[in-house]
Amino acid sequence: MKEESIVVAKIIDSQGSTPRKTGAWLLVEKSGACHGTVGGGLIEAEVIKAAKKALETQISETLTFRLDRKAHEGLDMRCGGNVEVSIEYIEGTDAKSYLREFKPNCKAFIFGAGHIGKALEPVLLHIGFDTVVIDDRDEFANKERFPQSEVKVIKNYESAFDGIETDYNSYIVIVTRGHLGDYDVLKQSLKVPNAYIGMIGSRKKVGETLKILNEKDGFSQEKLDKIYSPIGLSIHSETPEEIAISIAAEMITVRAGHGK
Repeated sequence: MKEESIVVAKIIDSQGSTPRKTGAWLLVEKSGACHGTVGGGLIEAEVIKAAKKALETQISETLTFRLDRKAHEGLDMRCGGNVEVSIEYIEGTDAKSYLREFKPNCKAFIFGAGHIGKALEPVLLHIGFDTVVIDDRDEFANKERFPQSEVKVIKNYESAFDGIETDYNSYIVIVTRGHLGDYDVLKQSLKVPNAYIGMIGSRKKVGETLKILNEKDGFSQEKLDKIYSPIGLSIHSETPEEIAISIAAEMITVRAGHGK
């Protein structure tokens, strides 16, 4: 089969109300065939137009779309948010082969290999997430307990992201065994690219942690408002397995473009 150039468009940042969130992608072939979606409607039409232009010019670029009919140069859409889309030209490749290798799957970083992390990992694998389990205890974080996941044993949670590279398809789940570990991981999570940050804890403890991050560490309220905590959808969950289901459901909601 003759290999032809393709373009991969990907939402690398989204703000406000948008049909799809960070991480959504669209692959466009020279034939006009498309795979994936960045939101449909006018935004998708504009992205496809930009992709076809890139196929002609062989030039990659990053575009910002304002989804507000009242905004200057905004699209005639009611969403009201903004999205930043990378348009990446890829020379000579078979689209089907690329799709197999592209692996647009989201990756979940589970910080905490205890009872909740153990219950959550197989659920996330089953719904299409790649999973990485991180803990500072090798008796918990090991391939015997998590045979299908990448496992990392770290020295402490103060250096939780050493050797870890995230992107806008990364989902960060914070379920360590203590509030100090949760705080250390959350503080670092706010500094790296991600699609989702969720942290376990009671509303009181979460409130105290967020207050410290705002008043002591200098994180803006806008940034803190994007954290999902207490983690998981409210389904009156109690057991580790029920909590795992609530977390997974929340992550599905975000992945589908209906998060904060």
